[in-house]
Parts: sequence; structure tokens; C-alpha cells
Amino acid sequence: MDPRNATLTCAVNLEWYDDHGASMRKYAHKQATLRLVRDGVKDMVLEISAHKQSEMQLRLRGITVHSKFMAEGKASIKFNEQKCTLFLSNAPPGLLVQFLKVVFVKITGGNGPLSKEALLQKSRAQKLAGEFVNHCEDISPVTTNELLRARKLALGKGSETTPSPSHKRKRPSDGSDRPQPKKLYAGEPSKATGKDITSMTGEVTLNEEQQRILAACQTGQSLFFTGSAGTGKSFLLRKIIGALPPDGTVATASTGVAACLIGGTTLHSFAGIGGGEATLPNCYEKASRPNTAQTWRKCKRLIIDEISMIDADYFEKIEAVARYVRKNDKPFGGIQLILCGDFFQLPPVGRQSDRARPSKYSPDADSEGDFGGVRFCFESPVWSDCIQASYELTIVHRQRDQEFVSILNSIRIGRVTDEITERLRKTASQRIETEGILATQLCSHTSEVNAINEAKLDALPGESKVYTAKDSDPHSTKQIDQMLQVPSKLTLKVGAQVMLLKNYNIAEGLVNGARGVILSFEQGLPLVKFKRRELLVRTEKWSVKTGSGLVLTRTQLPLKLAWAFSIHKSQGLTLDCVELSLSKVFEAGQAYVALSRAQSLESIRVLDFDLRQVWANTKVLHYYRRLRKQIADNNLMMPVAVKSRKKAEGLKKSTLALLKKPLVTIN
Repeated sequence: MDPRNATLTCAVNLEWYDDHGASMRKYAHKQATLRLVRDGVKDMVLEISAHKQSEMQLRLRGITVHSKFMAEGKASIKFNEQKCTLFLSNAPPGLLVQFLKVVFVKITGGNGPLSKEALLQKSRAQKLAGEFVNHCEDISPVTTNELLRARKLALGKGSETTPSPSHKRKRPSDGSDRPQPKKLYAGEPSKATGKDITSMTGEVTLNEEQQRILAACQTGQSLFFTGSAGTGKSFLLRKIIGALPPDGTVATASTGVAACLIGGTTLHSFAGIGGGEATLPNCYEKASRPNTAQTWRKCKRLIIDEISMIDADYFEKIEAVARYVRKNDKPFGGIQLILCGDFFQLPPVGRQSDRARPSKYSPDADSEGDFGGVRFCFESPVWSDCIQASYELTIVHRQRDQEFVSILNSIRIGRVTDEITERLRKTASQRIETEGILATQLCSHTSEVNAINEAKLDALPGESKVYTAKDSDPHSTKQIDQMLQVPSKLTLKVGAQVMLLKNYNIAEGLVNGARGVILSFEQGLPLVKFKRRELLVRTEKWSVKTGSGLVLTRTQLPLKLAWAFSIHKSQGLTLDCVELSLSKVFEAGQAYVALSRAQSLESIRVLDFDLRQVWANTKVLHYYRRLRKQIADNNLMMPVAVKSRKKAEGLKKSTLALLKKPLVTIN
């Protein structure tokens, strides 16, 4: 674990209480820095420092941590011995989680309580240390042994979510001799307190490209980052949201499904101007309504995912609205923009005639008429005014097969060679079904998806089981349906093909998009066979935000019928086995989105492949050529900047080392 996570900057409130629980004195600061250090006798201390405030130290002994609202950047630490409580707020959620993890690991991952003799020796050491006791040093990085000890203490002999060997439940024997796969029980609360803090299962770290973008976001720079499918754009975006203070940070996306994946709301809901069809004066009037205007004024950082599906006209209108409502003439009213998306994937939604494929296509053509009246965001002069820097992620994580990655990169830009055509046509005959789990058919139209799923379910024998979602507001069911993949009404049967809609265990492949088949129902719950595991699926809760900040919730089984699935709604998913028929493709990039959902060539079946089903918009091709040239030019300047920064850091460290040297040596 990164030792830098032993520091946190956020709003701080500290209260001391008397023996009767009455507040005696308070300390409050809107921005303070918390640091984990060890004092002269190696006790762990929480150091609190703020501008124009004296430094404060609290010994981390006999504490109670309340972490229920970490996702909102809030937590509290009760110091029982010192009779005070520290309230943390407006902390970057991701950094807050990491900080509390370090506290938990360092407290529980030590060598246990000291003996009486050890305590006596420590007391003597404190007396001998005298005036040097207050000297503090940085806490050491968390070690693997500390992680293991902390995990054992948190989980004990096993939890209900991942049973220990002694608590495994066995399926009733069906008379067969086949080995039974390990069964997991999903959706049950963990017995250990602080579930998120104690989940020491190892975390995916950001690569150098992603770290550079995160650092730029933290400096307040308005930027756009892109990358092909599977390069970790959504993963990075969630990390960025977790690293920014919640107050003033608004996470949005062009679609409800994409917004749900990053824990935000739709851009249309936030902006308060509907679909933007109204005139600009009417948009000003709509956005000036009290609740909408307050939301705009509070916003300091606006995140927009899937920016490729927002057309230039709408982008220009919300930029003008931002300046008008905030009474600020700076681009976007002074709001920091963090935009993410891939313009080679799904384009802005326009009129059907605008989306028609051109009759003649050449990837290197100079035509600008691919999409008629639809304009991309980058075509607007507002784009260049607002965006200070652009980045591209190039490392693909979803696919490990370099042949498949190369094919996808070519299809992304609309180039299909004879070799690619032959290779994809070969997949038409390969068998990708395993142990009753069938391939999901990706379709270009939602009506076709619904028809296939309903027909397949009706054809299965046996009794249907219907699961109805519990929504926090029954009147908002339609709104929740638009923002979530999980259905309000789910009908299942034994043998039904389903898709998992939650991440349970990444190592075991139990992730959002994992494919399975219903084996049976136990206690009214579906037992699902996935590739490597059986999972008894229990209900889960989802939360979605409206533009006004209202949180709506839905409780439902994290499953969806998966004989067929929509290409549009598959964005962001990784599918185990996919079957494609691209004959009805009607948008540039649609074939690429569908193909890139698969992890390898061995897990895909393409029916009747035709190179005419693959094309890229020429406007996008020209834009990315310019973008890559701009990024390359900026990278040429980076080595000089890095050298200068490293030299400055070296000078700073040497100066600090000199300052820390004692003036008098005591023998």
C-alpha cells in the first residue's frame, strides 16, 4: 500500500467532552491536513495541522471509527482515552478509504498487546526521552505481514460472504459424481465491522498514463481524456471522483447507465434544460429556477463521461448557461471540466437520416457528410476554449490477446483488411458455450433484444419466479429504469441465461457482465452457475442521483436476462461469450463497440461478417490525427519538465535533511 495514503486533507471538526458528555471546547477548520506519525517512543499519533493554527497531536489508542458515510467523504474517529471526537468531512472518498485502511492496518496489524514488562520498559524509555518525546517521524509503509494480520483479525474464522472451510454449505446430492464447484453466498452483510476498510484483497493500481491524468485533474486543469475500449477509462474516472473533494464535484454522463457506473447523474438532469431543444433565452430561464441555479453555482468541477454522445449544439448551450447562471464570463463559468469518452465509439444521437451509413466509404476520404447535421463536441469553438489539455490511454486491459487487440484497433478506425475479414469469419463456426452457459447475442435494437429474451424464457419448461424491485420512490420507477441496468420486474426460470450486474469477486470472474445460467432456486433465491463458481444470488441495493441531488434507491436481484443484449447498453461491460450479427448496424463505431466487449477471439462468434458493416466517421479520424500530434508535441517537452521537477525535489530533500540534523550531538 502506498505510504502516501498516511496523509489526508479535508475539513476537520474536533470536540472535547466532559465526564457527562457535554461539549467543553471545539476546534474547526475548513481545510486541515491529517498525518499519521510515530512519536519519540514509537506510539502512533494523528497529527492535525492547518493554516494559522497550532499543530495538534492525538494518540491513536482506544479509538472507534465510524465509516458508514465514507462514500460521501465523511467519517468520525472517537478518541475514548482523550474524551474527544474528530469529525472529517469533504474528504476525497477514495483517499479517505485509503487513509482509514492505513489506520486500521497499523493498529490491528502490529504485534498485539504489550506485556507488563514491555509496558514498564516503554514507560522508562518515555522518561529518558524527556524533551525529545515530542519529536515525530513519518509512519512506515504498510507491510504484507501487517495486511495479513489485519485481515485475519477483521474476518476471524470466516465471513458469511466468503465462508471458511468449516462453514461451507453443500448442495444436496443429485446422484452425480461430478465435483461440485465452490459456492459463494452473495448479498449478505459481513460480520466484520468496517467492511470496506478491511477488504484487503489487493487493489488494481493506476498505470503511469492514468496517474498523469489523475494528477492533472487534482491541479484544477480542464481536460479531456480518451482511449480505445478496454483501456480503463471508467476505472480511472471512478478513481478521479474518489480523489476529489465531494463538495463542488458533480459526476455526470450522457446516458443513465453510464452515469450509474460512476455513481453520478445524467448531464441532462444536472443541466436543467431538458434535451436542449429550446432557444437559448428559454434555456437561461429554465436553468435559473432556484434548485437548478443553486446546483450550477455550487459546482466547481463538472465530470462528463461518454462525451462522444453529446452533440456540439447541446455542449454550446450548457456552456452558455453556465456563464449566465454563475454570472462568470470565463469558459463554462469558471468550472473545471473533466471530460471522458471515445469518439470512435457511439456518436451523438441525431435524426435517423443523419445516422445513415454513407453509400460510399473510404477511411481516408475528405468527406464531412457522414452524419449530416449532427456535430461532435470537438467541432465546436467552445471545445478549444474550455479544454486546456488532452490525453489518450493506450494500454488495453480487457484483451490480453495481441492479435485481437490489433484487429480491434483496425476496426476502430474503420480499416478492415482481407486477413481481418478471414479471421473474423472463422469464428462463425467455433463453439463458445460452456457448461450450459450460452453466448449472449448483441443486437443493435432494443426491441429485438426484448423479443429474443421473452421468447427464450417462454420456451423453457417449469414455473416462473417473479422478483419485483423495491424502489425508494414508486413514482420514480421509470426514471430509475432509465439509469439502471437492473430491471424493476425480473422473471426467471431454471435454465434461464442471465448476466450478473454487480462486482463480487474479480479474481473469480464474478464481475459486472459475467454470464451464467439458473441451476435451481434455494429458499426462493436463484442459484446461478457461472464459469468457475456457483453463486446464490441475493438482493442488492443501487443508488442513483437526480439533477437536484436527490438520491433514489432500488433493491433487486443483480441479474438480467442475457440471451440477447443491446450494443448501446453493453458499453463498459466485459462479456464472457458473445455472438454477433452485424447486419442491422446503423451507426459508425457500433460494430467496434460490439466486438470490443469480448475478451478474446476464442470467446466470440461473428455471423455473416461483411466489411461494409464496419466504418468510422471521417470527422473523428481527422480529429484524432490532430489530437495525437498535439499529445506527441506535448510529450516532447515533458522530459525537460520532469528533469527540472526532479532537480527541484532533490534540492528540497537535501535541504530538509540538513534542517533535520541535530545542532548538538549528545553521547
